[in-house]
Amino acid sequence: MRDTLGVLLAGGAGERLFPLTRDRAKPAVPFAGQYRIIDITLSNCINSDLRHVYILTQYKALSLNRHIREGWGPVVASELGEFIEILPPMQRVSKSWYQGTADAVFQNIYSIGSEEPTYVLILSGDHIYKMNYALMKQQHTESGADVTIATLPVSPNQVSQFGVVEVAQNSEVTGFVEKPKETNIRSPFNPDMVDVSMGIYLFNTDVLIPELMKDAEDPNSKHDFGHDILPKLLGRYKVHAYNFVDENKQRALYWRDVGTLEAYYEANMDIAAVAPTFNLYDKAWPMRTRAYQYPPAKFVFGEPGRTGMAINSIVSAGSIVSGSVVRNSVLSQDVRVNSYADVDSSIIFSHVNVGRHCRIRHAIIDRDVHIPDGTVIGYDPVEDKKNYFVTPSGLTVVTRDYSVYENPVSPDFMQVSEGW
Repeated sequence: MRDTLGVLLAGGAGERLFPLTRDRAKPAVPFAGQYRIIDITLSNCINSDLRHVYILTQYKALSLNRHIREGWGPVVASELGEFIEILPPMQRVSKSWYQGTADAVFQNIYSIGSEEPTYVLILSGDHIYKMNYALMKQQHTESGADVTIATLPVSPNQVSQFGVVEVAQNSEVTGFVEKPKETNIRSPFNPDMVDVSMGIYLFNTDVLIPELMKDAEDPNSKHDFGHDILPKLLGRYKVHAYNFVDENKQRALYWRDVGTLEAYYEANMDIAAVAPTFNLYDKAWPMRTRAYQYPPAKFVFGEPGRTGMAINSIVSAGSIVSGSVVRNSVLSQDVRVNSYADVDSSIIFSHVNVGRHCRIRHAIIDRDVHIPDGTVIGYDPVEDKKNYFVTPSGLTVVTRDYSVYENPVSPDFMQVSEGW
C-alpha cells in the first residue's frame, strides 16, 4: 500500500446527528465508550497497512483535530515517510468551502499531487465496518481497472439511500444511479439484492486528477462523486466493483451508516449486547483510539437496594458505578453514577455525573452534563420535550445547554434545527 494515498472525508456538518454535532464534527462523535466514529475507518487503514492518509476536515473540527493529533500521530512512523495528516479547507484553488465530496478532494489536489501516489483511495469517516483495503487494491491492479467502487448488497427497498451500481458478471460496472426511488437492477451475485456503493473509491491518480479538474469547471455539477464523477466515467474508463469482504467475520455483512441519532443509538446498543454483531474484541483486527490515562472502572457498595453493578453494558476507564444499577448501556470515560440511580438502555458520554435516585432510560447524555438528584429522563416524552431534545422515535438527547431547546435564540441553532 506504499504507492496508495488515503483521502478520508471528514468534513460533513452532520445535521442528522444534531444536537450531538452542534459543537463537534460528526466523525468526532464518541462511539462504543472509548472510541470516536472516525477511529473505525482509521483502524481499517492501519490494519490494511495504509499509512499515508489525509483527513479532510471542515465544520467544528477542533475536538477532531485534537483527537487525531494526540491519538493517531504516534501510530505512524514519520521517519519512514508515514503520516496521518489533517487538511482543513485552504481555499488554494477555490474561494469557498467544500461544495461536495469531489470538490473537497479537488481543493486538495496540490497536496495529493505532492505525494505522487499511483493510487488514491477515497474514504468516509462516518461509517462502522471492518474492511481490508489491500484486498480491494489487489483486485483493482489485477483487473487492470482505472477505478474500483466498493459495493455492498442491500435489499431493493433500501436503494433510495445509496448509489446503485449495475455490475456485470466479470465485476465491470455498467451503470450507476445515485439514490433512485426504486430500481429494476439486481446483483449478478444475488438476484434478490442490489449492489450499492459504500462510498469507497480507488482511483488511478492519472484518472482522478483530470476528472476532478474537469468537474470543477462544470457549472452544472454538484461536485459529488456519486452524482457527477462516477456516472461520467462509464464508457470512458474501465470501472470495476469490489464486492465487500467483511473482516468482522460474522454470518451477515456488517456495515452501518450512523448518520442519524436512531442509527447511532442502535449501533451502540449492539456493542453493549451479550453477543454483539460488531466485534471489538477481535485481536486479529484491533480497533485503535486515543489512550487516556484514567484508572480502571470501579463498582462499589453491595448493600441491599444499593449495589453497584453493570449488566450487559460497556463501562469505560475512570468510571465509578456507586451503589447504582446500569443495564444495557454504554458509559464513556470518567462517568459517575451515584447511589440508587438506575440507567437503562442509554449512552453516556465522558465526564458525566448522574445524581442519586436518577432514572434514565433510552437516552443519550452528552459530555460534561451534571444530572441533578432525582431527575427522571426517558419515561415521559411530553415532560422531556420541555427540557431536552427528543426525536420522533422517542430517543431523548441531553446536552450541557439543554435549556436552550425551550427558548432557542442562536441563529446557528435555528438553522440546524430546521434542517433536522
